[in-house]
Amino acid sequence: MSISVVLEQMVIIMILITVGIFLFRKKMLSEDTSRQLSGLIVNITNPAVLICSAFDDAPKASLSELALGLGVVFISYIALLAAAYLIPLLLRVPKPGRYSYRMLTVFGNVGFIGIPLVSAVLGTSALIFVSLNNLVYNILVYTYGISTLRKASIEQRSTEALSAGASGQEAAGSENIFHKLVNAGTVSAVLTIFFYLADFNVPTIISSSLSSAGRTTTFLSMLVLGVSVAQMAPKKIFSNRRLYVFTLIRQILLPIGLTLLLGIFVKNPLIVNSAALMLAVPAGNMPLMLSKQLHVDESVISQGIILTTILSLATIPLVTLFIA
Repeated sequence: MSISVVLEQMVIIMILITVGIFLFRKKMLSEDTSRQLSGLIVNITNPAVLICSAFDDAPKASLSELALGLGVVFISYIALLAAAYLIPLLLRVPKPGRYSYRMLTVFGNVGFIGIPLVSAVLGTSALIFVSLNNLVYNILVYTYGISTLRKASIEQRSTEALSAGASGQEAAGSENIFHKLVNAGTVSAVLTIFFYLADFNVPTIISSSLSSAGRTTTFLSMLVLGVSVAQMAPKKIFSNRRLYVFTLIRQILLPIGLTLLLGIFVKNPLIVNSAALMLAVPAGNMPLMLSKQLHVDESVISQGIILTTILSLATIPLVTLFIA
């Protein structure tokens, strides 16, 4: 395994976050600008990255391999969704704050860290399974993720003003479920599947435009995270004891346990090892982007992203010891 690739990705992340902190403290970025950037990431650049993955010229996997890989991805996220409800209970997180740990549990950094990590450790042939992971990830982000944060937003508004909270609950309940499902993330996920299976020759001007937009995602995401960190005392990031226990469970015990279990039933090591690495990555940035968009308190989510990213310098190599 190339440890240097993992360390390089961590260093890049830290540098970009530091840029965001610097720009905020120099008043070149504001909280309002950060929220606007979050909307750009959620609705434009992140979907562009997803669709671009379908235009890769790498050899295509067989339909049976794709089906098996997709099945493993589903099992992985079922386990994460179950853990998202169990971990806050084990950590005795107060009910109003459980949404943060649920988001941190389900949504790892499968893009910026996951893609180069899998490519370096397992080779480019494994990237199709990363793409499948990203498809399911994006569908969950824009369905389960948004639903969870909307409920948290309603609860927070209810705490601040009971009368305003009552009307907010009524509006949320009356929203059409179809409207929740049809959004930038789910549409781009469906288009990605379609383009991959159809194997279209997309005009260069279109693929290049999408690629150019997608390349900005990492930088913009880290700037937004940097703005959040700049408003947070370092003590709050490193003094949250629950997050250390959370990291132990989410980034070490869960990926190792699920990898060993999958290895009993799935005999394709590339699929199992890809799933293991996807489970081992630190918390991702999409929950932070959505929290800002929906005006939900993102302090614990920001703390979790920073702390799990730093600790992943040790946790990811540890998990790789258990892959075939």
